[in-house]
Parts: sequence; structure tokens; C-alpha cells
Amino acid sequence: MYRHLLGRRKTLSFLLLPYLAQSVLAIWPFPPKRFSGNTLVDAGSMGINVDGRIVAFGDFDGDQFLDALTLDSDQRTLTVHLWNHEEFSYQSTPPIKHSDKVYNVVPGDFTHSGKLDLLVMSRSSSQQLDLFVYPALPAGGFDASHPLTVPASSLSQPIPIDVDGDMKIDLLGMTPSSQGSSSPLQVWLNTWNASESQSSLFDIREPAFRGAQCKPANPHSNAVVDFDGDCLADLFLLCDDGRGGMTYQIWVNKKTEGFSLALQGAMPAGVQSVSFADIDRDGTMDMVFTTCSSVSSSTGVGSDCAINIAYNKQLPLCKGLGSSTGSCRPPEELCTADSTFTFDLSQRPDNEYFARILLQSLLPGSSLLVTDVTQTPSVPIPLKLGDTNLDGFPDLLFIAVSGQDHTPKMVISTPCGSGVVGCNRGHGWSVVKKGTEALDAIKDARGVAFLDIDEDGTLDILVQRTGAAGRGNIQFVQNNFYYDAFFLKAIVLNGACGNGWCYGHNASDKYHPYGVSYSGASYKYTVLDTKGGRHAAQVAQLPQTSYQSLQTPYSFFGLGRTNNYIENLFVGSTIHTQQHFINIEGVIPNSKLVILPPSKTGDAWKRELFLRPGEWTPYVTLTTAVGTLLLLSIIWLVLHLNEKREDELERRRASHHINFDAL
Repeated sequence: MYRHLLGRRKTLSFLLLPYLAQSVLAIWPFPPKRFSGNTLVDAGSMGINVDGRIVAFGDFDGDQFLDALTLDSDQRTLTVHLWNHEEFSYQSTPPIKHSDKVYNVVPGDFTHSGKLDLLVMSRSSSQQLDLFVYPALPAGGFDASHPLTVPASSLSQPIPIDVDGDMKIDLLGMTPSSQGSSSPLQVWLNTWNASESQSSLFDIREPAFRGAQCKPANPHSNAVVDFDGDCLADLFLLCDDGRGGMTYQIWVNKKTEGFSLALQGAMPAGVQSVSFADIDRDGTMDMVFTTCSSVSSSTGVGSDCAINIAYNKQLPLCKGLGSSTGSCRPPEELCTADSTFTFDLSQRPDNEYFARILLQSLLPGSSLLVTDVTQTPSVPIPLKLGDTNLDGFPDLLFIAVSGQDHTPKMVISTPCGSGVVGCNRGHGWSVVKKGTEALDAIKDARGVAFLDIDEDGTLDILVQRTGAAGRGNIQFVQNNFYYDAFFLKAIVLNGACGNGWCYGHNASDKYHPYGVSYSGASYKYTVLDTKGGRHAAQVAQLPQTSYQSLQTPYSFFGLGRTNNYIENLFVGSTIHTQQHFINIEGVIPNSKLVILPPSKTGDAWKRELFLRPGEWTPYVTLTTAVGTLLLLSIIWLVLHLNEKREDELERRRASHHINFDAL
């Protein structure tokens, strides 16, 4: 009888569990996790259902969420997709139909209005790139009917750069008439004045470059990056030597004196695209590129490819605080220029500043997709660099080819140890295999990029697909790995609207210029790890924009495991003042920092810190509240028991008291 009753009770309990669970969920104050599992999660197209591709990222509506710009398969229709935080998806806006085939689009505040305009590079029948700027409207969208005409460029795409230190976006490249001269570089100087109705946007001028100029290659990997460590962006040029090979030039920014040629040399044979990041976390920007013995013109797949890392050799970080003897940089003086910086690209066995990792050692039997031939002309596919596990060391993302399969692969930076490939300067590389089912299932990838979906502090992945697998052309992969490290996001604005409120016509529209970053900002920071060790790192803001490079307007960097604030964060701009950078101390990790440099001489730097509540915040709040209530309850119970005991003792003393007057 007892066992039978027990069985009935168990059955009744199991029947009641769903109803109890629903009751608990009804009163539980926190929403369920959107993604579960310690893995990469297939998030689908997230509302971007186009037959083309994503060509650029930008914050077009200034809400501090990343938006996307797509180009349809006709290569003429451009559509901005705005991120909707509440719906957790993108929502499209009215498209723009360009007159000619689009090669590249660069979002930027060219009119200095506090909103992102669109620089469209397209090709007409002649051998040149026609340039147009679609100005942003104060109320949203673009003036598609009245684009601004810009002087044409050669087929080698120009890059945005601030050459005169006024925080306005200029362009650097070659014009059709200059590309055959001994000094081919030209500057599209931004001369826009909104108060003049007939004002032109750019004037073509000779750049203030001191040294022999090279001819930029097509395609190229030109970039705006700080190489000598003074927090002032310099210039990298990938050049065509005219004999089928590639060379490079690094021009150092001397502010009002122009740019000075500091370093040049030959690139290894078979070089493809070049990217930049602080690979060894020493506070300097390194060079990362692929080399292949050959590349198929019909498939874009390279043979016998290798990943190459050229480390920037310059002043290291001092171990302790205080002034240095000139052989290192103190933590409080990170923005000190080192004119002796150098890159050594020689493949000597004893060269610790150059590493070459064969793709076969990472992925046996695989080749590398280096060019996307599904678009005309073909689009180069560089190695994508981003700190996916927030340990402070950039990781790699690329497309591996095995047979007919084109699959994205993620390779993380790993401390040297047994079985670690390509060990150099304390770190090597390993392919992520656990939790990558969402990537491994993709067999038709044609492009990849890092981004932070919904600004939640993790680097997620965009995969561009050919559509051959029937899953569409766009797929997002959510990074849902659980890490115990910290991150920081930062963006330097361009000084539009005096870094205050921007107003439309007749002050009808009012907005903040939050979406207008620019190429050339630089970040250097020091942080203490949990063992008390000090580390330095450097990150560039939007260093490359050519050939649909798909880089985000903000900078994202992992801080590793730390139990402290960011010790020193140096933020550099391109303004031509004596103090072109600022040191911000005690920045809170897991936050976004918006830096507003002085818009005119005499103004002060401003910064705004935005904290992103983590998923753990409600639980910490609940735990704190419950803990506080428990502590107060215990205190109340102890006091109540003490008072009750005292009352009992007093009652007993009163009962034993003899009334002598009554006797």
C-alpha cells in the first residue's frame, strides 16, 4: 500500500511540473536567453534578404547600433538596413539606384554634417572610377536625386585620410592623368562649405609627400595606421613595381610638414591582401598577409598558401612605472614616437620578427579563397582579424577550400605549447573545432567579416554566401561562447557640429553626431592581468575601406582577464595640434567609449562612457537584494530572540521578587 501511494504521488508530481514551471516563468522577471549553448549559433539572415551582398557597415541613424549597406546582384541598387534592437533584426530603408555598376562604397561624413554620407565608386565606359557622394538628409536617408560629383580616380581605388589635420575626410589616390607620372599620388582635399550653395566637395592638389612615390597597386591594401607609436596615423601603400611584383611604402605623418617616407621594401612573392593588428600584444601595429604560389582566375582559390606575420620592431613597454632610459616606453608615455621602427620581411630562421605559417599545417588538404570572383571585378578577400575570445590577442577568420566546399574557419591565437602551430614570440595558432558546427555547415562561402551584433560585447561573424546551397546570400553567426574576459569598444568622432547637437534646416531636426567616425584614430592602452602583469596593446580605427573591406567604424579590443580598470588609455586623432592625443585613466571595462576631440583650437577633449549591462546584471541585482534581505532578516531574528530572552529573564525576576510591604 505504501509503495502504491508513493507511485501515485510521483505521478501526480510529474503531471503538475509543467503547470508549476509556467507559474514560475510567469513571475520570473528576466527574459530567457536568446541563444543557449556554449557555441557558435546560426542566426540566419536577420532580416537582410537580398540577392546581393553587404558592402559596408556604418551607424547611419546615429543610434549607436551598427547598420549594414547592401548592394544587389545588379551592382547598382544600394539599400541601408537599420538595426532594430527591440526586434533583434535589420529593417530595410528605401533603396538608391545608381546609374552605373558600383565597385565600392565608403560611408563617411564628407559634408561634416554629423551624419554618414555615401561615397560611391563606379565605373563608366572609360578606364577610370567615377566618384559620387550621396549627402545624408537630416531627417534620415540620402539625397539620391542630387548626388555631388567628385573628380574621377584611376581604377586603383582612393582611400579616405585626413591629410591636413582638420578632421574632415580627404581622399588619397591617383587621377587618370597622374597615374603615369613619377609622382602619381594626388589628394582630393575636402573644401566643403555648407554655407556656400555652389561649394565643391573636393579640390585635386599635390600632396605634401617628401620622398619618391610609388604607384599604388590595383587591387591594393593601402591603410591609415600608426606605425611609429606616436598615436598619429601614418600611411601604408601597397605598390606595383611594374615587373609583376609588389613593394610597400610607409609614410610617417609629420602634421603640418606633411608625410615623410620612412620605410620601403619588397613584399614576398605571391603576396595577396595585407591587414594590420597588434598580433603579439606589445603595443605596436603588425602586418599580416597571405602569400600563394598561384591563384586561379576562374575560382579565386590560391595554391600553396601561407599566412605571414611581420612584427613591428620598436620600443617595448617598460616593466615598471617611471621614466625610462630611452630603451622602452613608460606606461604613462605610450604615445612616444620611435623613428627607428622597422619591419623585417626576410625569411631567415633566426628572424623572430617574421613568421610564416603554411595553411597545410593548420588545415591539411585545404586551400585558401583569396578572391571572390562572383562579382565583377573580383573582390580581394583579406584575412579578417578580431579578438573573438577577448584574451587581448587577435584571431583569424578566413575561407578554406576543400574540393567544392568553401567553409569559413576560425583560428585563434594560442600560447605556445605542444602541438601549437607557428609558435613565435610566445604565441601560435590553433583551429577552433569545438562549437563551430554553424560554420562547418556552410559550403558556399564567398566572404567573411567580424561585427558585434546588437552591441553586446562579442565579436560575431558575417558570412556572405553564393546562394548555391539554397540558404540565401547572407548569414550571421552569433558568438555565444562564454568567456570570463573583458572588452572595450571605442569610437573617435570627427568634430562635426562642434561635438554638440546638430540641427537640420530651420532647426527642425536635432541629433547627435554619434555615427560619424573616421579613418585615422588610434588607441593604445595598458592593463594589469590577474597576476599583476602589465600589458600594452594598440588598435586602429577603420584603417582600410577599399575593395569592400567590411571593417566596422568603431574599434573593438579584448582586455583579457583583469580585476582592475584600464590603467592608461591613450586615444590619438589626426588633428594638427601640439597635443593630438589624450590619456584617459581608469576606464571601466565592458563599456563603450565615445571620444570627442576638440573641434577648434582651444577646445577641450570630451568623452562619454556608455555601460552595457551584461546578462549577469539582473542576477547580480537579484542576488544582492536577496542577500541583503537575508542579512537583515538574520539581524532582526537575532535582536528579536535577544529581546525575547531579556523579557523572559525580567518576568522570572519579577515572579521571584518578595513584597516585604505586604508582609
